[in-house]
Amino acid sequence: MNRTYLKRVLTILLLTAAMMTFTFVSQSFGKGNEKIASFEIVTLRLSGMRFTTEYEIVMKDKDAQIVEYEIRYGKEEGRVPRRQTVCSVDKVLKLLNDCELVAWDGFYGAHPKNVRDGIMFTLKATVNGDRKIKAEGSENFPRHFREFRDGLHAILTQKE
Repeated sequence: MNRTYLKRVLTILLLTAAMMTFTFVSQSFGKGNEKIASFEIVTLRLSGMRFTTEYEIVMKDKDAQIVEYEIRYGKEEGRVPRRQTVCSVDKVLKLLNDCELVAWDGFYGAHPKNVRDGIMFTLKATVNGDRKIKAEGSENFPRHFREFRDGLHAILTQKE
């Protein structure tokens, strides 16, 4: 093989590697910049040793309906509503964007070593038409998780 040919092959390989790196970095860091402009449904399920609670946010025209369900197991199985409210879509969109929900997509928080129990969560959301967001964890949460949970609680109890 001649030297010119090897230089061309090496140049092509380096350019390909650089383009792949740029694409990966831009996709990784671009996630957090995407804003949620609309949502169809957002479901957050929290489970502990003795409870399972599910929050469901559904867009209804210009309002958002938020329902907190108690999930019961045993004789009285089912999804029982505990609290619910209707608020403006803008209030929910602000919470979703302030908590950077888009950046949660693909989050998997493995259970930490030496932690015997704790809270598990699962989040599923459909936003901006058909954009799906999925996240889950066990005593390991994405950034702004507590703010999101507390924000839902505040809306449900009508605290600002």
